[in-house]
Amino acid sequence: MDVRAELSQFLKSRRARLRPEDVGLVRYGERRRVPGLRREELAQLAGISITHYTRLEQGQRQHVSAQTLDAIADALRLTGDERAHLHHLVRPARPGGAAGSPAVREGVRDLLDSLEIVPAVVTGHRTELLAWNPLISALVGGIERLPPERRTMSHWVFFDEDARRVLGDTWEEHARNNVAFLRTAAVRRPGDERLRGHLAVMRVQSREFEDLWREHEVREWSSGEMRIHHPLVGPLELRIERLHFPADPDVSGIDMWPARSGSPSQAALRRLAARLRRPDS
Repeated sequence: MDVRAELSQFLKSRRARLRPEDVGLVRYGERRRVPGLRREELAQLAGISITHYTRLEQGQRQHVSAQTLDAIADALRLTGDERAHLHHLVRPARPGGAAGSPAVREGVRDLLDSLEIVPAVVTGHRTELLAWNPLISALVGGIERLPPERRTMSHWVFFDEDARRVLGDTWEEHARNNVAFLRTAAVRRPGDERLRGHLAVMRVQSREFEDLWREHEVREWSSGEMRIHHPLVGPLELRIERLHFPADPDVSGIDMWPARSGSPSQAALRRLAARLRRPDS
């Protein structure tokens, strides 16, 4: 990823989404050639010179203080993830990253096996599906059937028909989250050649991925909710929770999809887990 170009495009995209009236500026009915705030308006809101801001938007990152970045983030009304992304763009991490797929520790695999009624999968920074329990595989249509080179959450979401069926009307939300997470990872792991290759493949092979990529959304993988429909146990309302492993920096975390305690969805997960334990299921 060209960090200078990414910084420039990110700032322009965030500036374009703000209207003058959103930040208390009076328009007086004048016609604007481009959407969003002008550079001079943004600089004024941030309390910095137009020259200083213009240089930053052109990708020139030298001599920009953290206080200035925070002022710009405030003016642009960035989310917490977007603010962190801006800081990482201006002060990128040193190149690094594992050349191959990270190993999953035995203790983590034991944790997966113990989650009998909670679907769970260990993922990498490129959304690789590194290890999983039978329940989540049954929910998504079988992780094992995916070719190893396409065994990523990105490939499942964008290319697998089961994903669109399972996720239903929440498919777009999951697609957006996937792209936003990968954009964040690309800045934080600039030397990860496999991540760079994964992004190149996704952008070329999926028009939907490319369209979302151009929106410059950034987001850390976090908790949330999802609704899916399983052909055997019906509709389920699940939570999404991620645990990180500080001792495993090359592993993004373990994603768990629990149901609310005592809910019909939890009962459905129990039925599905029971079917998986039966030899004839």
